Amino acid sequence: MTLYDISRTLNPTLAPWPEDTPFGLTPMLRRADGHSVNLTTITTSAHIGTHMDAPHHFADGVRTVESLPLSIYWGTAQVVTVRQMAGPLMPADFTHINLHLAPRILIHSQASHLDPTRFPDAFVYPSPELAAYLGQQGIILFGSDAPSMDDAHSTDMPGHNALLRHGIAILEGLMLADVPDGVYELAALPLKIEGGDGSPVRAALKTIDVTTLPQAD
Repeated sequence: MTLYDISRTLNPTLAPWPEDTPFGLTPMLRRADGHSVNLTTITTSAHIGTHMDAPHHFADGVRTVESLPLSIYWGTAQVVTVRQMAGPLMPADFTHINLHLAPRILIHSQASHLDPTRFPDAFVYPSPELAAYLGQQGIILFGSDAPSMDDAHSTDMPGHNALLRHGIAILEGLMLADVPDGVYELAALPLKIEGGDGSPVRAALKTIDVTTLPQAD
């Protein structure tokens, strides 16, 4: 069995979304100063590094973090590498993939290989057409190493909203540089934040016995 940590390291140098809150640690108590414990306050955006988006992030009157089933974020997932550098991913990019092997898909792109201290200028993201296609194939979670499901300058969020329409949950900011394509067991559980629009996750993949998986059609 092999475990892959597919989470980005949270520290003050990790680039947040432009104008969003960076990650920070502020010491409140220190043993070196005579206190009995070290105690730190964390300040951060809910959407920095490896995180999940709740529907409430981009829509109103929809589910928040604490109301989402943990089962969405725990189970078999297929890692797929895409060669496209940036722009919308289309159904044609996935017709060679047996999407029935796992109900979760994780996209490995150039974003896993970029400098984490600089927010990327461009990255891949799912088109509304791809969201519809994946929903038809029974996909329940779409994860990516990119920081968003839409172009960085989007204001109407078509990718996010299409995934929501088709019942597909979102993971962003994965780190898949060292993970071979294939099917794994994913664990990427969010914090139980009442009313939350997103949450950091500690995401990991575990190798599994692929002989137990459905065969390609």
